[in-house]
Amino acid sequence: MELVTGVFCFRQAAAPAGWPAANISVVNTWLLLAAMLLDHLIPSRFRTKRYAQQVVAAPVEDAAAEPTNYRLFYTLSQRWVRRTIVQTLLLLAGVFSAALGLKGFLLPNEFIDGGVTGISLLVRHLTGMSLSVLILVINIPFIILGYYQLGRKFALKTLLTIMALSGALLIVSFPSVTEDKLLIAVFGGFFLGAGIGLAMRGGGVLDGTEILALWLSRKLPLSIGDIVLIINIIIFSVAAWLLSIETALYSILAYLSAAKTVDFVLVGIEEYTGLTIISFHSTEIRQMITDKLRRGATVYEVTQGYGSHGHQHLKTEAIFTVVTRLEVVGLTDEIHKIDPNAFVVMQSINDTKGGLVKKRALH
Repeated sequence: MELVTGVFCFRQAAAPAGWPAANISVVNTWLLLAAMLLDHLIPSRFRTKRYAQQVVAAPVEDAAAEPTNYRLFYTLSQRWVRRTIVQTLLLLAGVFSAALGLKGFLLPNEFIDGGVTGISLLVRHLTGMSLSVLILVINIPFIILGYYQLGRKFALKTLLTIMALSGALLIVSFPSVTEDKLLIAVFGGFFLGAGIGLAMRGGGVLDGTEILALWLSRKLPLSIGDIVLIINIIIFSVAAWLLSIETALYSILAYLSAAKTVDFVLVGIEEYTGLTIISFHSTEIRQMITDKLRRGATVYEVTQGYGSHGHQHLKTEAIFTVVTRLEVVGLTDEIHKIDPNAFVVMQSINDTKGGLVKKRALH
């Protein structure tokens, strides 16, 4: 209860003139209740002195006592508030994009998607029930499973996001954009995948299939991707039987478009490349990376084993650095100027946190 201990009591010295002690006691009680609520809402990593000022207050009977610098309200983390706003905007954008993909492209042409959305579309085709109701009802078991697998916060976000999607499908109207089946499959999958990816970046999901796959992967000798693939094969097989083979094939195309868009949204447009450089001129190369190119570098000692000169057992240094894809050619050219025989290993990196790669341009 770190937040509760950080609540500032409403002292007599800070109260308006003429306030009775009973009013001050009521205010203190409400502040204590508010702190208990915040203790559940704010993640524990933000309950530090870096983000909030914690003071253990004690009531003072004597109004003439030495004044202290207590404050009335708890100082909340601006970082937490900003992150909450960004996640909310991402979830709303994901809901709108997914609703556009469904109502503007897939639904008018009876195309389906994989996962819970595909199951809901099939059930809608068979029963005529509302898609918004089906998406919410079918996702409920997966939300409950996510509560036990990934926590209460994730389950709550997922529930609110799916409820928002159901409401958007029920209320918002989207015009039919095109009648070309190929464009419908590609762009319907694109907008649906963008919505799923944005929702995932906001901390929730629009489809519970991944939650089920995560749970099954812990019980079966299969990966999450294998389980999702098996589920979708079953869904599209049923679609080919109930609808038509042509519709199932277009639906598979829409699913592939959605899956690729999800990867694009999650990974981002800017991919990074990690370079490991092994050279006897490691000092010069490191100085070039840090001083000239303004990039971070990690140096560690290695021992050569076998290479172009046969068996060796020489001590040398390896340098690891991360740059964007557009900067790889310039960096390798600079390395070649210093040591044409340097051994450079490149590997793709989806994203980075911290360091200099996102802070300074390569000039």
